[in-house]
Amino acid sequence: MPDPLDLLQGTLDLLILKALSFGPQHGYAVARGIRASSTEKLIVEDRALYVALHRMEARGWISSEWGLSENNRKAKYYELTGEGRRALKTKAADWADYVEAVFRVLESPALEGG
Repeated sequence: MPDPLDLLQGTLDLLILKALSFGPQHGYAVARGIRASSTEKLIVEDRALYVALHRMEARGWISSEWGLSENNRKAKYYELTGEGRRALKTKAADWADYVEAVFRVLESPALEGG
């Protein structure tokens, strides 16, 4: 298995919002989905996940309710709100701009000004 990558600050919210864009999920399923979608490169630690979920719920980006998991265990399910869908769109666009700018620098034959 390849070594996992450290999540850059500010990316966890975006990844969680994207995971929840497919429908309501409990926390473990969100983390598992991020890990699988990244071919095992991005591993979300439990504490970071739940801190982020609570922060995003306080911001009104997600809502939650208790239900039963596929194992018939009590689990909290998280779902995007309208505000969360708008945040996902904005954060995804911001991230795309950031990545494009970083690649422009990386692909530059020489850095000017130094």
